[in-house]
Amino acid sequence: MSGPRPEEFRHLQVKANGIQFRVAEAGEGDRLALCLHGFPECWYSWRHQMPLLARLGYRVWAPDLRGYGGTDKPTGVAAYAVETLMDDVAGLIDASGARETMLLAHDWGGIVAWQFATRKLRPLARLVCMNIPHLGAALEAASWRQRLRSWYMLFFQIPRLPERMLTGRDGRRIIDMFRKSARVPAAFDDTDAEIYRRNVLVPGAATAMVNYYRALLGGGGFRRQIAQGFPPIDTPTLLLWGTEDVALGTSSCRRPRASCATSPCASCRASVTGCSRRRRTP
Repeated sequence: MSGPRPEEFRHLQVKANGIQFRVAEAGEGDRLALCLHGFPECWYSWRHQMPLLARLGYRVWAPDLRGYGGTDKPTGVAAYAVETLMDDVAGLIDASGARETMLLAHDWGGIVAWQFATRKLRPLARLVCMNIPHLGAALEAASWRQRLRSWYMLFFQIPRLPERMLTGRDGRRIIDMFRKSARVPAAFDDTDAEIYRRNVLVPGAATAMVNYYRALLGGGGFRRQIAQGFPPIDTPTLLLWGTEDVALGTSSCRRPRASCATSPCASCRASVTGCSRRRRTP
């Protein structure tokens, strides 16, 4: 197993926005670092960062997002609307009782985080997003090449078939997905891979994971967010980007016009940290 083991963290059951979340916790205090994972992962994806954030003085919460791992799995596509996912984040912040919050997010967690900061549901001290563009910037930079790379989002609109794919070979296709898309496949050892395999096999989990995409596209979530517009974000923001992402090209983060209200970058430097204010983040 690479990095800290699950038993090295405290594991909580937290009630927020009407459902029960499993939350891994490290550190203590009233400064919250809330870490939102991506598809098809769980809290465990943050195991390397949690001890560092705790040493920096944060109480770190890494929840299994709605529908994932040990968190409740409501049925129906509407239960995974982006507005509901943002309310989950607000509910977790409220439940923490923290004085201030830094929001860190990757992939699907990043979609939620960008919109949460845009809509200003709760005050944020800092925002850190990894390999996920601001929706407004992504819309501006959309190309046919990027749309082809995002083919899986349309595939996930098909009933039942995506779930069969994700759980195929007793969940081992999830392991294949991680290793084939990784720059260093060995980073996912057998013990790590087994955690993700077990998670996708939990009853209702595969459908919940796919319902995020169904709610965003077929369910109209993306259209609703576009209709509301993308006002500037005034939270100090850091964008980190791995340039060999198989699903998202660097062009999707090169137009951050809507991302920052003050001192916006002329263009994201996707190979590094992407934000001129990175000095203000840990």
